[in-house]
Amino acid sequence: MINITTKLDQISNFVTEDQLNIYRNKIKDTFKTIYDKSGAGNDFLGWTTLPSEITSDFILDIKNQAEIIRKKSEIFVVIGIGGSYLGARAVIEALSNQFSAIINSPDTTQVIYAGHNMSEDYMVELLDLLDKKDYSMAVISKSGTTTEPAVAFRILKNHLENKYGKEEAKTRIVAITDKERGALKTLANSEGYKTYIVPDNVGGRYSVLTPVGLLPIAVAGIDIEELVNGALAVENYCKSNPNSDNAVAQYAIARQALYHNNKTNEILVSYEPRMQYIAEWWKQLYGESEGKDGKGIFPVSDIFTTDLHSMGQYIQEGLRNIFETVISIEKPNKEIRIPAVDNDLDQLNYIAGKRLSEVNHTAETATILAHVDGGVPNIIIQIPNISAETIGELIYFFEMGCALSGYMLEVNPFDQPGVEAYKKNMFALLGKKGFEERAEALKNRIK
Repeated sequence: MINITTKLDQISNFVTEDQLNIYRNKIKDTFKTIYDKSGAGNDFLGWTTLPSEITSDFILDIKNQAEIIRKKSEIFVVIGIGGSYLGARAVIEALSNQFSAIINSPDTTQVIYAGHNMSEDYMVELLDLLDKKDYSMAVISKSGTTTEPAVAFRILKNHLENKYGKEEAKTRIVAITDKERGALKTLANSEGYKTYIVPDNVGGRYSVLTPVGLLPIAVAGIDIEELVNGALAVENYCKSNPNSDNAVAQYAIARQALYHNNKTNEILVSYEPRMQYIAEWWKQLYGESEGKDGKGIFPVSDIFTTDLHSMGQYIQEGLRNIFETVISIEKPNKEIRIPAVDNDLDQLNYIAGKRLSEVNHTAETATILAHVDGGVPNIIIQIPNISAETIGELIYFFEMGCALSGYMLEVNPFDQPGVEAYKKNMFALLGKKGFEERAEALKNRIK
């Protein structure tokens, strides 16, 4: 069994049983396509067995390397973009003290990020910080030539070598890259960097349970064994229950039924701000996996109740092409009650003595009902709490849900051909050799 429950009560007014049955009837074959590796993109299904293939020796190696980094570094810079940093950041943000950067505990290594943008201001301010701090870094790239992380690594490697000297700098760099080829692998071999492998059969957005995610997560002090065990529980659950009653399958089925009923935008909602980057990771996972061939559900996210005061009006009364998926968390990890006051000027004594989480849950229920009444279906994904185990479960849940949904949509959930278009334009406009003809055509368009 797993700790995740999928509830579909709040979509019943928007899709019929017959519409749901179309996709229920497809689910066994879709699971079979995944497990038999007979569908499009089957070379990238390594994530399906990652949790069960991770050994205790591998976990120990990651933990030991994380401890080496923590002992010598106040800051650990993770250089990567897309799946090379989003998964790690999602887990770290979900499971860390939300004010850890301010607390700045001496026994905590702060994980920060580079190579996910090309902002000059960001980089200069980062270097100013690193001037004053002991740091190490991981550079994450299969090829070593992806523009954003490659530029960041070039700058940060230079800074690290100037600060510590070349020999010491080598001990502060971890390369997470291809097993055999690529610019980063070549450099790592020549420089003698500690190296971890990104499996050939795992794409970036599915890589959080590889060293790509596990090393930064371990450096942040999170129990990666518990995280992996959570994912393993869902892996085993899906293998033993490849049917339409499966909670993961129910999510994929509901999404497809709603999509084919003109609900083309999905809003992932949480009432816990620490889940913001889980949503960012989810957006890449589903957007990059499904958005192709003129198809796909557009993934967006909100943190409530915060975003009810900015997006609530649109959700309630705007264009009716949206549905919500709410990650509902039963119990917080901490407790505080609302005090009573004598004057009651804010008129809140009626909730005095209640836990803040009770008010938050009431807001969640009230909002779901209001949005459903306003024409917005709601899928509820319920977890008992936020822990390494439940976040591990949620990662595998969304990964498998994405694969099922993508195959039912009849797209390849594991490629991303569309992201090459902007890259080619950028190379051309920056003057990269071999793109001269394209550069000329583009410059004529922007005169």
